[in-house]
Amino acid sequence: MSIPTEPIGSIPRPQELLAAMAAHGAGEIDDAALAEVQQRAVSDTIRRLEEIGSPVVTDGEQSKPSFVTYPIAGLTQLAAEGVAIPFADGHQRQLPVLTGGPFRYQAHAADYLRAAQAQATVPVKQAVIAPSALSLLYPADSIESYPRETFLTDLIAEAEADIRGCLDAGAPVVQLDFTEGRLSLKLDPSGGVLDQFIELNNLVLERFSAEERARIGVHTCPGGDQDSTHSLDVDYTALLPKLLQLKAGNFYVQLASEAEPEKVLAVIAEHLPADARIFVGVTDPIDPRVETAEQVRDRVLAAARHLPVDRLGTCDDCGFSPFADDTSTSRETAFAKIRARIDGTALAAEQLGV
Repeated sequence: MSIPTEPIGSIPRPQELLAAMAAHGAGEIDDAALAEVQQRAVSDTIRRLEEIGSPVVTDGEQSKPSFVTYPIAGLTQLAAEGVAIPFADGHQRQLPVLTGGPFRYQAHAADYLRAAQAQATVPVKQAVIAPSALSLLYPADSIESYPRETFLTDLIAEAEADIRGCLDAGAPVVQLDFTEGRLSLKLDPSGGVLDQFIELNNLVLERFSAEERARIGVHTCPGGDQDSTHSLDVDYTALLPKLLQLKAGNFYVQLASEAEPEKVLAVIAEHLPADARIFVGVTDPIDPRVETAEQVRDRVLAAARHLPVDRLGTCDDCGFSPFADDTSTSRETAFAKIRARIDGTALAAEQLGV
């Protein structure tokens, strides 16, 4: 497409996989049986994305426990009751807390990527968790014999390896999920935590060449879980100028669910980094209504009034099921919204003459 369009990541899991996950949790099936069902879900996800014309696909994160915890699944040096992420509807997700070092990823995103590439006939992008999110695993009261500085050194190395593995495996783009960026301004309105997050992520991004960073993107959103968000009430304009300081080639910016999209677009235009591409969110995974292609077209045209068309792309606001057990959006609704994004982006490209 002349205006590129990409999915963000997760797709709601099919009923067969949800049932298998429950059975595995209850000890009724083993790891191999679960993996077999997961692979069928990956294959079906990629097939359906290709059938609706997605020029780039993902595995829908069918095999991940969540977008954030995949690297630490099975790590023994963890305890419960880490940082809690409160959502607007009253529910929360809670991260574990690290109890010892050294910190090492238990799974790498390239493993998910290779499994998806074996099923796909078009390019497969890969999402990874930003190191800033995993920095929240370290306890506030420190760990004896494993200081925070050592943990961060280990984390930076592991995050680099996670990204580099995907680039080396042929991913056209690797997307860092950075939902904690906007949330940090709710937890710390002074912006100090956000500054720390930006600095940490840039320490990782600086390890890549300019050519490699052109294939690395950052996704921002106010969270999306069980049809609720954790930071939609935080002023986007407080985040975006700092977000756009990240040394990445692509930015995936939630916008369809934003109350004042024109205001947001003006801020993006003011702080647009040289050579960066902005993928604007044109479908809202939390809204049960399926957007029409014409609505998507109009959102793209609005963005094109602020941003150069050759630096513009489209995406979904967020993944449709970032946590594996989130069934608030149906699989059919997700694919319908993705089709609207693809078709609406094509309509906008035609109208813009590109």
